[in-house]
Amino acid sequence: MGEPVHGEITELLLAWSGGEASARNELIPLVYAELRRLAQRQLWHERADHTLRTSALVNEAYLRLVDASRVNWQDRAHFLAVSAQAMRRVLVDYARARKSQRRGAGVQPLPLEAAANVQSPQSTDLVKLDEALTALAGEFPRRAQVIEMRFFGGLNVEETAAVLGVSEDTVLRDWRAARIWLHRAISGEGAHAG
Repeated sequence: MGEPVHGEITELLLAWSGGEASARNELIPLVYAELRRLAQRQLWHERADHTLRTSALVNEAYLRLVDASRVNWQDRAHFLAVSAQAMRRVLVDYARARKSQRRGAGVQPLPLEAAANVQSPQSTDLVKLDEALTALAGEFPRRAQVIEMRFFGGLNVEETAAVLGVSEDTVLRDWRAARIWLHRAISGEGAHAG
């Protein structure tokens, strides 16, 4: 079977939005490969010993998408953007859970000398990034959406512009400004870039 036509995916998304459960069932096999690609992209940023695997991330995100209140799907790019956001939420929840487990749930305390040599895993960075993205969304919502769609969703400039209903130049400006803002926020330099 060849690649599904974007129009076919869009038609199924619109039918799903209209309440046709059978459309959702037809859609998932068509977009599964893209969801796996999104999951692999998201997990690529995680540490090597991360225990959440691609299939598990796809399944968790799918459950959140199905369980979410009715979404008015626009097209394939919109679906991928929302899917990327769902995957990001799964990974952040996972990182927070692991972080809380490290805080002492049944763990024997380390001597101070040994604790000084423990390095913080990359999942903490994901939590910091999520907090920074949430702050960015509070000040510049569209810029945060651009980061989610391009970085987490793997959408190109054209697809991002189509989902947001803005020009490609606007997406590129938002992309540059948001990356600077996030870098400053995460590094503690202050994030106030207009």
